[in-house]
Amino acid sequence: MNTAVELNGLLAEARSHAEWIVGIRRTIHEHPELGYEEKQTSATIRARLDELGIPYRWPVAETGVVATIGRGEGPCVALRADIDALPIHEEADVPFRSRTPGKMHACGHDCHTAMLLGAAKMLKARENSLPGVVKLLFQPAEEGGAGGSKMCDEGALEGPDVQRIFGLHVWPQLKTGTIGSRAGTFLASAGSLAIVVRGQGGHAAKPNMAIDPVTSAAKIIVELQTIVSREVDPLEPAVISVTTIHGGEAYNVIPPEVRLTGTIRSLTMSGMEFLQRRVKELVEQTAAANRCSAEVTFPGHDYPPTVNDAYCWEVAQELGRAALGDDAVMQLPPTMGGEDFAYYTNRVPGVFVALGVQNEAIGAVYGVHHPKFKVDEAALPIGAALHTAFALRSLAELGTGAAQTAGTVKV
Repeated sequence: MNTAVELNGLLAEARSHAEWIVGIRRTIHEHPELGYEEKQTSATIRARLDELGIPYRWPVAETGVVATIGRGEGPCVALRADIDALPIHEEADVPFRSRTPGKMHACGHDCHTAMLLGAAKMLKARENSLPGVVKLLFQPAEEGGAGGSKMCDEGALEGPDVQRIFGLHVWPQLKTGTIGSRAGTFLASAGSLAIVVRGQGGHAAKPNMAIDPVTSAAKIIVELQTIVSREVDPLEPAVISVTTIHGGEAYNVIPPEVRLTGTIRSLTMSGMEFLQRRVKELVEQTAAANRCSAEVTFPGHDYPPTVNDAYCWEVAQELGRAALGDDAVMQLPPTMGGEDFAYYTNRVPGVFVALGVQNEAIGAVYGVHHPKFKVDEAALPIGAALHTAFALRSLAELGTGAAQTAGTVKV
């Protein structure tokens, strides 16, 4: 098989569906929903699957959908998209901007969903000749809700068992027409941090009559940075960021408590566990040294690192070069962003790939989670073609025993 010829054909086909794909993306973009609330988004997905004649299981993980293409025999490959939005008020100047104040698809999950539906359309047209089964995972609650974990717990990777998985994420640091990733650890383990510093309130004119949690909290914020700068190997990435501070209501009153939240990140779970232990010790002892008390918790979910299978990344690179050119595939360094695609690659070999969506000419230059985040929609057919190509290539290899999957890297 001439891979370049095959990929050019898939890309041309995907571009012929561009209006359909972009239309889905814009519909979802106008109606953003937060994690486990994606009822309208899920309904849109199911309507398109019904239109294509693709069977699915729903609900999975509350609002998720697992669709299946194939004749029920042979190997199984999964393609994944996340479907939730963020609690951000949109400021992007687009005609299809969010209709819900305070909510926005600021991380491109609307694009991910549309691209996967584009791939569904192309794979359904080939269903009779597929040498196996393709599962389409439309996953809720990626943004902090660990929807990927819940999807796995509810059997998304089973019946039939998934042997390889592929995911895409729009990447505003890469220009449209390029992709990037790496073998091994690509994204960090990520978790949240909550601190309550308690003192004794009083009049600000008489601080000696109070126990000030504000100054204690300030010292804690500064001291936390010494964990990374003085206790972690300089060659090992680590992040401790305090991102919110809440305390007090009046300028002349020392409050009884101050609340802090933030995030902790490492490229390994052992690194995450070390950081959490030292944060708790340092916060409690710093507060005590200032006559305060402190409560430290790590609410939510500790996302594991996203680790790419080396051979799956080789496959993705070959497909990317064939479709986009040799210079269009980038080897990226690890990033401290987190992704619950990690829950899948902890169980089966897979690869998570960054898809370039940057286009200065249309103002698509802002990063994810920014209120002015915008994508170049010309990238969406590229994503649909890559999803399709990865599934076809993987099924062909797994069906003949030619796969060389290296296995998930353990961390």
